Amino acid sequence: MKLADFGLAVGMSNVGSLAYVAPEVLAGDYSEKVDIWSAGVLLHALLVGVLPFQGQPAQDLVAHMLMRDVSARLTADEILELNRPANPTLKKLSNPKKRTTMAVFCSYSPKLSIFLLALCISLFTLYHIQSLHARTISSPPWSFMHEWERVTNCTQEHMAEKLRQKLRQSVTFLPLTDLRYADKALQGHTWFMSSMYDTHEEGEVQYQQFPSESSKRRVLCLKGKETHDGSWNSYALAWPEALPFNATLLKGLTFVSYNHYNYDNIWHGLSATVPFVAWHIGNGCESPSRWILYHWGELRFKMAPWLRTLTEATFDGAPFIESFEGVNHNQPLCFEKAVVMRHNEGGMSRDRRIETFDLMRCKARMYCNVIPEANKQDLPMIGMTLLMRTGPRSFTNESAVIGIFEKECAKIDGCRLMVAHSNNLTFCDQVKLMSLTDILVSPHGAQLTNMFLMDKNSSAMEFFPKGWLKLAGVGQYVFRWMASWSGMRHRGAWRDPNGDECPYAEDDRRCMSIYKSGKIGFDEVYFSEWARNVLNEVKARKMEEAANKTIASTSSCACG
Repeated sequence: MKLADFGLAVGMSNVGSLAYVAPEVLAGDYSEKVDIWSAGVLLHALLVGVLPFQGQPAQDLVAHMLMRDVSARLTADEILELNRPANPTLKKLSNPKKRTTMAVFCSYSPKLSIFLLALCISLFTLYHIQSLHARTISSPPWSFMHEWERVTNCTQEHMAEKLRQKLRQSVTFLPLTDLRYADKALQGHTWFMSSMYDTHEEGEVQYQQFPSESSKRRVLCLKGKETHDGSWNSYALAWPEALPFNATLLKGLTFVSYNHYNYDNIWHGLSATVPFVAWHIGNGCESPSRWILYHWGELRFKMAPWLRTLTEATFDGAPFIESFEGVNHNQPLCFEKAVVMRHNEGGMSRDRRIETFDLMRCKARMYCNVIPEANKQDLPMIGMTLLMRTGPRSFTNESAVIGIFEKECAKIDGCRLMVAHSNNLTFCDQVKLMSLTDILVSPHGAQLTNMFLMDKNSSAMEFFPKGWLKLAGVGQYVFRWMASWSGMRHRGAWRDPNGDECPYAEDDRRCMSIYKSGKIGFDEVYFSEWARNVLNEVKARKMEEAANKTIASTSSCACG
């Protein structure tokens, strides 16, 4: 016989209230054990004298029930003392899977059965008391379910908001530069955002993307405007629904660049930009809404004009460099989508680098409206350009060097010698000049970065002052590497055996401060033979290309 139900059948009886309803009702998992929960609530009231779950308003009451937070707490000994036979049954009430059914409940010992009989009589009495008033109830039988749904929805929102607040409070900002790794700042996870690991597929760029599976769908947040100590700037990850307090979410794609050197030198700046171009190619040519530039974790707000224009050409729009204007030092900025690079071209295969430089060359020529020059002669045209420097690492006798190469160029039909100083040329002037150049002759320096703007398979000849071979380190080979990465041919380097004297031993590192900005002399015999050999090789290659009609077209770009 069913006396009363404190679960879904409340339409038959209104004895119960929210304090009696089993948590399974919220999940829609109704069974006979729901009744046992409700009976257990009444049993608790009979044994202890108060309802187990209490709270005002209703949301707090339901929250206590869901968390099994019993208002009147008793020790185990106190419960045993109250009613030893009923103790196993009481222990099972809180676990839906172990909760006793009514059939088992009524098969216990005589003492417990008498107790339960008294409980049933109490329930029966309460049922009839409520039945006397049933006709006066104006609410429909299902009104309780509507009320329950309203309360539980409010409770869920209340608990969700509490959870959001806790998540917001738990967001932990860490220093952008981790000084523990200062001695290996560029290795592995580096000292920049050191708790993060990169996504890296064989031959592809190393990067971090937020949100992503690896970030558990959390977004990147940055805080701080420090330009002198990167450890005072910080980063954190947060769920979009629970951003840090006072945070601003910036829409669109954000490129976050770490450069261990600087953005003023076009070689170092280009090295930091290349991985973003590679990511751009591999991700549907998506372009950024903004850039955030870091050097040692310190904010930077400018690029070299040459680099800025190249970036504008490549991404079809001037780069907006985030300046954090109007944001105080402690206010976080979070990003709807962010891509972080901290390894430059590291990890990229040669093929991927060539593809990346191909796009930048193509985009730069389109931006500058460079049209391939028509060859009206039967012989191939060969452009030889001397790209000169002023000041450090310039030629001591510039006119003599020009004369040597001019003489050799004149011996080759179709050869045209051009002389220029990069500091006197705009970006588009340099793009135009490189499009006409097959052989680039230049001292070691940032101006050689322009070599990737030549047609593929073009040649580069490099010159060094005295002392560099022993003391300059691997950095002296960057343009040899760049030639390979961009599909060019590095034709070797001449190193001046003469130059300023160092008061220390020649292999003493203190000498590099003298040699670094040294001037470069010339060797007429060596330069003449070197130029002649390179010119003849280029002429043979261009004649073969003309015969096979293999001259590359630049009419369209990959990310057109």
